[in-house]
Amino acid sequence: MIKEYRTILDISGPLMLVEGVEGIKYAELVKITLPSGEIRNGQVLEVDHDKALVQIFEGTRGIDIPETKVRFIGRGIEFALSEDILGRIFNGLGEPIDKGPKIIPDKMADITGAPLNPYARNYPDEFIQTGVSAIDGLNTLVRGQKLPIFSGSGLPHNRLAAQVARQAKVLGKEEKFAVVFGAMGITYEEAEFFISDFKKTGAIERAILFINLADDPAIERLATPRTVFTAAEYLAFEKEMHVLVILTDMTNYCEALREISAARKEVPGRRGYPGYMYTDLASVYERAGRLKDKKGSITLIPILTMPEDDKTHPIPDLTGYITEGQVILSRALHRKKVSPPIDVLPSLSRLKDKGIGKGKTREDHADLFNQLFACYARGKEVQELAVVLGEAALSETDKVYFKFADTFEERYVSQGEYEDRTIEQTLNLGWELLKVFPRPELKRIRDEYYDKYMPK
Repeated sequence: MIKEYRTILDISGPLMLVEGVEGIKYAELVKITLPSGEIRNGQVLEVDHDKALVQIFEGTRGIDIPETKVRFIGRGIEFALSEDILGRIFNGLGEPIDKGPKIIPDKMADITGAPLNPYARNYPDEFIQTGVSAIDGLNTLVRGQKLPIFSGSGLPHNRLAAQVARQAKVLGKEEKFAVVFGAMGITYEEAEFFISDFKKTGAIERAILFINLADDPAIERLATPRTVFTAAEYLAFEKEMHVLVILTDMTNYCEALREISAARKEVPGRRGYPGYMYTDLASVYERAGRLKDKKGSITLIPILTMPEDDKTHPIPDLTGYITEGQVILSRALHRKKVSPPIDVLPSLSRLKDKGIGKGKTREDHADLFNQLFACYARGKEVQELAVVLGEAALSETDKVYFKFADTFEERYVSQGEYEDRTIEQTLNLGWELLKVFPRPELKRIRDEYYDKYMPK
């Protein structure tokens, strides 16, 4: 028997305090019936003895405190799971929004979930080909890894996300691969871009989209990544699929966290974000990975726009601690019409050494990316020197490096939005670009690889 309460004590912003409650638990769903018969939904955020703090999804405007009835329904937000969720579009709470049929579930799962047990994890060591040279060649993505993309407002991170979602594949064995895409706080226009792009290219067949729009409630934004991972865990660990999870934009998620924290009158931490933001982000990110006794895996690419392009801001700062590297998009490269504008010098994939080499990509991969990185870094230094001293002060060798840096950005980093490069094409392109240097300059490449792969 579900009890009804008429004991609302107070309303503040999107929050409602109910007293005299019994047997209520954290994250339980709530139905609020207004005198007009309108029903609103909420979720328990906090329980203290006989008081429950409830977040209302649709907002608290128009609630008549004495006449409104509250029912706690004894369960949290659940998502209906079956293989039919592939190819479907949902909102942040897991309700279908694509006019498709209702999902007939194999099982219902609470979206709260739990991070993977570190002891049960398997080490990420298998290459995932994204078709983007700056990622595959220099910041290689490995199955089970968490590799965030740090962007800035106005940079084409959404186009990069759609490209990776379209092109990502596991090489070698024929294995089931799926993409679970979660968008938080995006505009209607951005949502249309993702939906039409996935449908037009056929990528929707192996994808699940969760769309939370900017005008949707903040509490739904907090639920979105958890619903995404509930779907990903089902496909990976029960249906033995390899799942790529893409979350955009984690900055909108953290803003929602700050909004709700402020409504709860909690003591703010850095820049007004709650002190538990690190723990909260970890509870999302750490659901990605591989398990020792399971074939499937979850690889995560969270995308966040750095406020004021500041990578010391709390959101990218804390994300960097939890994840294994970062891919950074550069405004300067974007202005130079380099697309995707991936800045390879500060970008880093901490697990790239584990996912490359013979049997995974190619034996020359490690030597090649070390050499490309060194030559590009030297080229950028020479370009800075030329600004100060003028190009006339450069030696002949310096001029080769100067030109190489520009060619590298134009041909290697920059590529078409629908250009899907295989790892062989990426590696061969690297060798072709290094042709401009005399052999003594290529100190990081072993003779046997130079003789075998350098174009004659």
